[in-house]
Amino acid sequence: MTRAEIDLHDIETNNATTSLAHPSEDTTRAPTLSEVAHASGTTFILALFVTLSGKPCAKLVPIQAVEQLEVDGVGFAGYAAGHMGQEPKDSDLVARADVTSFTPIPFIKPGLAIVHCDPHVDGKPWPFAPRIILREQLRKAAELGFTVNVGAEIEYFLVNRVNGELVTADRSDTSATPCYDARDVTRMYDHLTEISSAMNALGWGNYANDHEDGNGQFEQNFDYADAMTTADRVITLRYLLSVVAEKRGMQATFMPKPFTTRTGSGLHMHLSLWDDAGAVFPDSDDELGLGLSRTAYAFVAGILEHACALQGLIAPTVNSYKRTGATATTSGATWSPRYATYGGNDRTHYLRVPDKNRVELRGGDGSANPYLAAAGAIAAGLDGVRRDLHPGKPGTGDSPSEMLPMTLLHAMDAFEADSVLTEALDVAGPGVAEYFAKCKRQEFFDWHNNTVSSWEIDRYLTSF
Repeated sequence: MTRAEIDLHDIETNNATTSLAHPSEDTTRAPTLSEVAHASGTTFILALFVTLSGKPCAKLVPIQAVEQLEVDGVGFAGYAAGHMGQEPKDSDLVARADVTSFTPIPFIKPGLAIVHCDPHVDGKPWPFAPRIILREQLRKAAELGFTVNVGAEIEYFLVNRVNGELVTADRSDTSATPCYDARDVTRMYDHLTEISSAMNALGWGNYANDHEDGNGQFEQNFDYADAMTTADRVITLRYLLSVVAEKRGMQATFMPKPFTTRTGSGLHMHLSLWDDAGAVFPDSDDELGLGLSRTAYAFVAGILEHACALQGLIAPTVNSYKRTGATATTSGATWSPRYATYGGNDRTHYLRVPDKNRVELRGGDGSANPYLAAAGAIAAGLDGVRRDLHPGKPGTGDSPSEMLPMTLLHAMDAFEADSVLTEALDVAGPGVAEYFAKCKRQEFFDWHNNTVSSWEIDRYLTSF
């Protein structure tokens, strides 16, 4: 039986809060944040949210103030936090804890826990908050009768900076084909097993830890869950990876393309739809041979139709397009799609169909905000379902008409022209898509206009 064939009910889809309920509590109601925090021995809570750019922001709240956190939330100056659609004059952004996301992390610091929060302003959910955006998109999916499950593959490099240059943290990790190398994995055993043990202690179901295609690059996998839980776990895992790496004198980077000649780091998402009867995607009578239902093909078609705009959400940085635009690496493959095509168990496609239960979106990278990435992919796929689109026969992956954006600027052009994707960001309130595109365009011009690269010096210094 493959992992995707395991019944949904056999998989834990919530953070490990159920076992933390106080023994004397009324089991007919959900436990409060105070109850789960005290039951787990928590002494401090990181009340956390992320900005539109994916930056994790938090305040450290002592257990003595947990009731205040639960009732009133904790305030932030939204403008100071980063890209949150605020100016210095605006009201406080108040982070309200979602108790279902409560995650004890005593293996980082004794008594420490994380709780993911929904930002509010003046008592109302803040439409610029990524978690609010995903929550509203999932509500729209529910109106169509669907729940959405997502699995995420987090790739990252372990590096150091020496005299301003990035180097592989493991100086012995130098082979020409390092992918899956047992020796490279063993040298990073302490780091990998500490993260694995942490994920399993939380009930996430870590099932593999491997060395990826680039020197110094790793991936650690965990079970799929509902879309919100998985997005929270991506943010939590990035935090854990960063802290554990720093403890050992390394830096974990999720930068899409930190090294010119090595493969980049993706954030691949495995998506599936479910309804009251169970999984929606499988169909044994599929004439195209992938085992997919008509709804699954419509979902695929929707993502493909909106792929160029979607790249603006799942590959949202200048550096992202050094990954998707790469033509070669030292290993001989880039593992990142350049064309919006789909196919079976074939990793050259934008959408891979590894089995009948799910589709794998391979266009996203390590800089993606998981809430926005999931919201955008779901919106695109459901647009295909609503319109009953069909993607046609599986593609070959080399059609120029299906080429993905070459730069962040091109991606923003496609994003702003796509009403489905802009509405996906404006789902909780107007102005978010416009603000996001403005921030990303400025990011592009900050790089393009204000940075002289070594490539320019090499190319132009004595050319004229």
